[in-house]
Formats: sequence, structure tokens, C-alpha cells
Amino acid sequence: MHRRLFLTLVAASFGLSAPGHAERMQNVGRDVVGQSLDDIIDRGFVEIGVYDDFPPYSWTENGVLRGVDVEIGRLIAQSIGVEARFVSFGADESVDSDLRNNVWKGHYIGEKVVNVMMRVPYNRELALRNEMVVLTGQYQNEKIIIAYDQAFYEDSKPVPAYFRYDKVGVENDSIADFYLSGIGSGIMVPNIVRYRTPALAMDALRAGEVRAVMGARAQMEWGAGDAIAVHEPSLTGLSVGEWTLGTAVRMNWRALGYAVDDAIRAAAEDGRLKQIYANYGLTWSPPVW
Repeated sequence: MHRRLFLTLVAASFGLSAPGHAERMQNVGRDVVGQSLDDIIDRGFVEIGVYDDFPPYSWTENGVLRGVDVEIGRLIAQSIGVEARFVSFGADESVDSDLRNNVWKGHYIGEKVVNVMMRVPYNRELALRNEMVVLTGQYQNEKIIIAYDQAFYEDSKPVPAYFRYDKVGVENDSIADFYLSGIGSGIMVPNIVRYRTPALAMDALRAGEVRAVMGARAQMEWGAGDAIAVHEPSLTGLSVGEWTLGTAVRMNWRALGYAVDDAIRAAAEDGRLKQIYANYGLTWSPPVW
């Protein structure tokens, strides 16, 4: 997930297309596109897409779907006045592919799309590349931070330079991985320990296998405990250190997009978004609208 996000955001920062993305607008049948707001209200439910096994945003625990994105999806449905029905999906090669498969066209296997897709990085270049979708409903500012063993770093909080000597965990092919690997012509590579997911990296930190973990703030906070702290050091040279996350809807259902944006703005203003994050032990950082 982070590798795809990293490549998408870096491509956007240079005005490039995401890897493997060469989509063109095309006509598709009504049976494989999202419904209008009136249709959704008439039928009584809205379908919301979330990523598989992606805590603390969305995951299944004892048969129950949980996570920040799930709670925000329910908040959106409540605002519209309908039931929230969730569709979970695996990440494809790029965010562009995820938008194609889940919002406007449908996957080649089942051609199933949802009405609202959660956790979409919000930037102008991504929006321009994907003219069949509307990016809306910005609800969080995400940032790369460091989680660390408080007992090991009693006197000072770790910064990237420390990892020339100390073991640091990262998600494989993530923003943090690319950043640390590129410092000083790879001088830190021997101390970088790569894990399949941020959760596994945080497990390793708690077990003492690494001294710190670098990654997205919510995932670092989710894995922290009494012995683990987090902080936001200055990350010199990191071109994509933070980004805004929001939602996506199909471009010809703008009324739904407006309703989603209104629901999220209202929840931000009255404190419900902040409370959702707090319920999972996370810090909510509002986007800059």
C-alpha cells in the first residue's frame, strides 16, 4: 500500500503519470457505475469501499469490520440517511488502478464498483489524471513520523542520522524505506529492517528487534504502547513527507460527492472526526481545506 502511495505521490510531484497507468475515458453501462444520490436514498444504502487488512483504517476482527475509515463511512451514510454497506478490496499496483477498479469502471473479474472509496490521497495531479472520478471529502492529514523505544532513547529522540548505527524498521517499499535507503548513498541500508506491513514492524519494535520504526503517523500510533513513543522530526530532503487523504466518487454523480463532503466537514467542525480517531488511540490532524 505505501509503495503504491509513494509512487503515486512522487509521480504527482513531478507531473508524471503513475506506473502502468494509461486510462482513457470510455462509456460503461449503468449496471457497473455508482448510483446517483436519489437512487441511493431510494434504495436505502450506500456502498463504501475500504482496503483489506489495513489497520487502523480498515480490517476485520472476529468477523466484524473495524477501523477509522469504516467509522467515517458510517458517518457519511448517517448524514445521507441510509445504511452503510462496505466492500473491502485489495490494493492494486497504483491508486489510479484502484480508482479505475473500484469507482468508475470495475475490475475485469467482476466489474463491481462502489459509490464512495475511502483513503484516497488528495492532490491536483492525481485528480487531473483520473478524469472519471471526483476527489472530495478530505478528512485527514497524514505524515511520516518515527516511533521509538523510550528506554533506549532516554536522553534524546531519534532522528534519521541515528539509524547509521541503530536498527530501524520500515514497511517494505514504503515512503520511509525509499527515504532512508537514499540517505548518504545508502549508508543506512545495513540497519534498515524491512517488514511486509507496518504492524509487523511495530511488533518487532516492541520485541526489541529494532530500536525505532518509521512510517505513517496513524500506523505508528496504532502500534505504540507504554514503552513506545512517537515524534515528528524534521525530515530533510523528503519530498513527500505528508499528504491529505479523502474520498472518491464517480465524476457524473456530483451530488453524492457534495453530500460526502458536507458530511465530513460537519463531522470535522463538531468534533466527531477527532473522536473517531481518539477511539482508536490516534491523533486526528485536520486537512487544510
